[in-house]
Amino acid sequence: MSEQNTGDLPNFVVILTDDQDVSLGGLTPLKKTYSIVKKHGAEFTNMFVTTPLCCPSRASILTGKYAHNHEVQNNSVNGNCNSISWQKEYENKAFITYFKKEGYSTFYAGKYLNQYGKKGTGGVKHMPLGWDKWIGLVGNSCYYNYSLSVDGKLVKHGSNPEKDYLTNVIISSCYKVDHALDFLSQQNETVPFFMFLSPPAPHAPFEPFPAYKNRFSNISAPRTPNFGTGGKRKHWLLRQAPKYLSQSVIESVDDVFRNRWRTLLSVDDGVHEIYKKLKWMRLLENTYIFFTSDNGFHLGQFSLPWDKRQLYEFDIRVPLLVRGPGIRKNIAIKHPVLNIDLAPTFLELANIPMPKDFDGESFVPYLKNIKERFSNRTSFVIEHQGESTNKRIPGCPQYKPEEVHTCEIDCICEDSWNNTYICIRKLSNEENFISCIFNDKENFGEAYNITKDPFQMKNLFPSFEFAFYRVKKSLL
Repeated sequence: MSEQNTGDLPNFVVILTDDQDVSLGGLTPLKKTYSIVKKHGAEFTNMFVTTPLCCPSRASILTGKYAHNHEVQNNSVNGNCNSISWQKEYENKAFITYFKKEGYSTFYAGKYLNQYGKKGTGGVKHMPLGWDKWIGLVGNSCYYNYSLSVDGKLVKHGSNPEKDYLTNVIISSCYKVDHALDFLSQQNETVPFFMFLSPPAPHAPFEPFPAYKNRFSNISAPRTPNFGTGGKRKHWLLRQAPKYLSQSVIESVDDVFRNRWRTLLSVDDGVHEIYKKLKWMRLLENTYIFFTSDNGFHLGQFSLPWDKRQLYEFDIRVPLLVRGPGIRKNIAIKHPVLNIDLAPTFLELANIPMPKDFDGESFVPYLKNIKERFSNRTSFVIEHQGESTNKRIPGCPQYKPEEVHTCEIDCICEDSWNNTYICIRKLSNEENFISCIFNDKENFGEAYNITKDPFQMKNLFPSFEFAFYRVKKSLL
């Protein structure tokens, strides 16, 4: 522990949603959250994830590293998601371990990594280093019929909305057992705390709390210019999608869109509960609140029904709202920031020395308007390691199981083993483009001028190819 007086250190509440877009209006249902956080703080309008997939992105948030440096490739154990090697090599160096050394009281509740709690990865007894109180979801996001590791002990939940809805179990006062509020009740001004909340919303299976099941009934998914258009002059995975979506798929997309928004209403309630608790305990003014997501999402864009994993803006852009001591109120910050920047930012706000091996950088200068420390970074990496399944896909004989992944809707596949790409995303006052190359037999490339073509309709590759290799050399 350093010589800091722990009573002078700030508190942290981080809310990480699952698959919440910003490009398709993902913040719209969160009226309370927006008022609580953004109107009393900052909104980053150019927040990106460096890998548009849950497990690699979450690993990047925890470590401050690009996926090619923390080696979590996808959502499978074979892809290093919560593998034993990940635990030994990277998990023990996650940002929270530095907070724990400084005397913080720490708390985690919700989804962690997709393979958490599984046999072969330590099961529910495995509690990541640095967390005092641990409520980890076993496996991937869901709302009912799940298991939790509560401080290393298995606790099963059923399907009763009155006591089992996961978002409410984590962050709501409507149940007798509320992990987050109970933890806050035990805090005081003498010991700082770090609370990390990871509700399942708005991830599949898109199940809203019963009180909200009829909300947004007259709303449809945004019909963006790239909605229901085939992937002409795009990677083969996009080209396999139909030129037009069928009416039945469009109706399903609209249902998913509405239910995603409905699930977020419970998150909105939870944020409000946390806010009221902090205010009542007189801890609010010394607490930083961060609200963000692990990746974006698409709903019908380029005739892909719904998922993430793609290089386009709708999948790589996420919300980021921040409030706390010293942060200007109700401001919008255009400077691009990344998920790998969160860990460095947390540490600087707590005045904790920064590890030298972080890929990300602190955005505290933008939160506190320290202009002489503004970043000169204008380029960054977007990467994805494609996934395939080892199971035959019912009703889709045209695909071999080792080739593709997530093909449930009309045999339109959302991923494949060679949907593996690396991109250079550049965003400055002068330039705004993305240039990508796939690791496949075609060595296929995609490039877009985002200023002129924000919906990425016109592939300009090999334009920007020179810039791709020049910038890639400096970043990797």
